[in-house]
Amino acid sequence: MTISGQLARVLLQSVGVVILARLLAPSDYGLVAMVLVIIGIGEVVRDFGLSTAAVQAKTLSIEERTNLFWINSGIGLTLTVALMLGSPLVAALFGDSRLVGLTLVLAVTFLFNGIATQLRADMNRDLSFGRLVVSDILGQLFGLATGVVMALSGFGYWSLAGQQVVLSLSTLTVVCVFARWRPGRYRRDVPVRRFLKFGLEVIGAQALGYASKNIDTLVIGTTLGATPLGYYNRAYQLLALPLSQINAPSTRVALPVLSKLQTQRDRFGAYLLAGQTAMLHLVLTIFSLTAAVAVPLVDLVLGDKWASVAPLFQILAVAGVFQTAGYATYWTFLAKGLTRSQLYWQLASRPIVIGAVIIGSFWGMTGVATSYAGASVVTWFLGLLWIRRVSDVPVRGMFFNVVRAVSGYGVCAAAAWGASLLARDHVPSLLLGIAGWLVAWALVTLAWPGFRRDVSTVVRMGKLLRRSKNVDVVPEVESEVGVSAEGEPLPRSSAAAVES
Repeated sequence: MTISGQLARVLLQSVGVVILARLLAPSDYGLVAMVLVIIGIGEVVRDFGLSTAAVQAKTLSIEERTNLFWINSGIGLTLTVALMLGSPLVAALFGDSRLVGLTLVLAVTFLFNGIATQLRADMNRDLSFGRLVVSDILGQLFGLATGVVMALSGFGYWSLAGQQVVLSLSTLTVVCVFARWRPGRYRRDVPVRRFLKFGLEVIGAQALGYASKNIDTLVIGTTLGATPLGYYNRAYQLLALPLSQINAPSTRVALPVLSKLQTQRDRFGAYLLAGQTAMLHLVLTIFSLTAAVAVPLVDLVLGDKWASVAPLFQILAVAGVFQTAGYATYWTFLAKGLTRSQLYWQLASRPIVIGAVIIGSFWGMTGVATSYAGASVVTWFLGLLWIRRVSDVPVRGMFFNVVRAVSGYGVCAAAAWGASLLARDHVPSLLLGIAGWLVAWALVTLAWPGFRRDVSTVVRMGKLLRRSKNVDVVPEVESEVGVSAEGEPLPRSSAAAVES
């Protein structure tokens, strides 16, 4: 249900990217990106990890849920006022007075998102993914419509601001309609300390994660200005478009399911590996193809003025793949309640990314992108070593999942890139690249048993999930599990890789 809804969101956002990129200038995107990188930091604080705490909790009373609602709403209101008052500081940071007005307008999204936080968490906890999907799609639709109409009317960068505000407001409206409960008054006699403790540990890790993922935007914006940041932002958004539609919804599904299995070692390991395999194959299918044919694809979709986006996207695609690979580690931290260990991990790993980006900035946008991608690979591998120390998850299986997927789709990408070079015109080049990728994927699947078994696991996982009707019953996947040399549960494909 979630992935089907995300496909609709991808379609809407793709249409928005194509239309707005032809109506707006790179500097328009750069200006809004400067404000959004500040707002993103506030969003981590606004959530305060309480949505995750509510979903992960074994028990949650109506009174506790109500108190969490008012806490998130209060934080959202506080951040709205604080950012409005600090709008001149944002403009001073990036050296552009236009950011004062943009910051004042975009600050209201904190309030809308704060009110919606626990309403969405309640639907997530109940596995009501259909209602979440509809609210997300309608929010995207209304936001996109607003942005396009404003851009056609000549509002420039204000079109992007209007899109963000209407998206948040319309999503909140639909969520309120769908919510099965209404918050009462705040109850001081109902303690929420356990949620705040959980959230405090989560927020530290999330803040560090956000800083490491957005330091590139901050560095480019403060040193190179709006237009270069606009190019980089479009390249990063092409990366984030599929990632945000896959990683976040997958986590929305994985967290409540894995949390139910946190005390069942074998079943937890089986689901973790199956989920990681599914995400890797989906993300690598997208990125191995789009990165290989990035030059004709960007020209066809965005137009000639965005040609600088293609090489940046090809580099950033590497970062996207290994960030996806690391989500299994992230799921483990949250589902098993290892939030303090996650915080320590972020404290140890995020400076690697931040430092790499700062060093890479001396070589411009390409240097930033390359450093960011390289740091993503390093932190993925170090994350596996860390999670092996603090949990009993099948780390070896997680490693081999990534190795097989990256190797197999790497061959497909090389074939697509080579085939695309056979034509000079963009459309024939794009079609040849797609054909080359499909042929290579078929050959890799037929020739490599481990890769073929992974593809079968993804298909079986989808069938098993569709059969599961009771939210308290998780479909059995133990039959898909092998055992590593260390006694860890692995998918058959992973077990075969270890044996070989």
